[in-house]
Amino acid sequence: ADSGSAEPGTMLQRSIAARARALAPAGRRYLSSSTFHVDFEQPFETYKCDGPGISGVDTTKEEVMQYWQTMYTMRRMELAADQLYKAKQVRGFCHLYDGQEAVCVGMEAAISWKDSVITAYRDHCNQIARGGTVEGVIAELMGKYTGCAKGKGGSMHMYKAENNFYGGNGIVGAQQPLGVGLAFAHKYRGDGGVAITLYGDGAANQGQLFEGMNMAALWKLPVIFVCENNQYGMGTSKARSSANPDYYTRGQYIPGIRCDGQNVLMVREAVKYAAAHCREGSGPFVLEFDTYRYHGHSMSDPGITYRDRTEVSGIREKRDPVNKAKAWLTEKAGVEEAELKKIEVSIRKDIDAAVAAAKSADPPPISELYADIYLGQKQNMWIRGADMSVCVGDFAESGA
Repeated sequence: ADSGSAEPGTMLQRSIAARARALAPAGRRYLSSSTFHVDFEQPFETYKCDGPGISGVDTTKEEVMQYWQTMYTMRRMELAADQLYKAKQVRGFCHLYDGQEAVCVGMEAAISWKDSVITAYRDHCNQIARGGTVEGVIAELMGKYTGCAKGKGGSMHMYKAENNFYGGNGIVGAQQPLGVGLAFAHKYRGDGGVAITLYGDGAANQGQLFEGMNMAALWKLPVIFVCENNQYGMGTSKARSSANPDYYTRGQYIPGIRCDGQNVLMVREAVKYAAAHCREGSGPFVLEFDTYRYHGHSMSDPGITYRDRTEVSGIREKRDPVNKAKAWLTEKAGVEEAELKKIEVSIRKDIDAAVAAAKSADPPPISELYADIYLGQKQNMWIRGADMSVCVGDFAESGA
């Protein structure tokens, strides 16, 4: 586990630096610190705040390379999960994140692991961003003991508490008030941390969201409510589900910003602004990221009954977050396509190796059925089963 006091963006730097060094051509370092400018294609839309007040940002080859590699890794991991599910090696629910990678990566570039993150069930990439491994995610999807939740959580319940990632929640909107609780904990401890609670446009009409917003505003809690607006709640478009689809304004008394969720740099700047607002004691903030998911809501949804293939391909062609960052590298930073191709090949090999390792791993032992039920659970604690014949432990020793 990494330190919770890491500076913003440290996770990305550490996780990719080794790969970048290994793949750099002999005698040449394309990861220099030369600066270039990226103009934002859309403005920040603001509510009850000034916003970042910028129309673009200076960046470096090193910075964009980090973001691109991380997003490409996430993309390939999700595509691998898609294939495993279709091969019936992943069972149950499975919600993929491909198309939305810039939200996760841009957000993490603006905060550190001392800040808390909680999300819904589209959580595989958040696990990676918080220090998890591809193998840990894939193994969890396959129900293997080497998975990040010992194979007991599955797709919707990734978790890495040591780095302040609290899941993966399977109930629509359940994470919203929990994120408020995490913010309360940060304020109570006085540790300077900010909590980010993510939800989709499909969960934006949940009553508990507005209860949480009210409490956060009353107590000036350091929480950022992040709406990942991927345009559809399951198969229902935002126009059919929300009387007011401007989700960044729906905090009413809470300031908000909407921006392009397909631009990793724009996401980063929005989160920086919101986090600064929270850290200075000004209370909660609402962010809405205009993004898009390529797959259906879950693997059981073909994703083309409520939208057509032209719509999906149009987003891929014009707004894909991975390709957008790649274009900055080739067109603005002078990185050669051959160098990027070499990195892509290496990442694909890493994904293949992670899948192979997950396939060969063992499922959790039967004893894990009775583990992790109580905090501070004793080794021989009595655990009640469906009936007395399947109870385990010693009733007398457990103190139950």
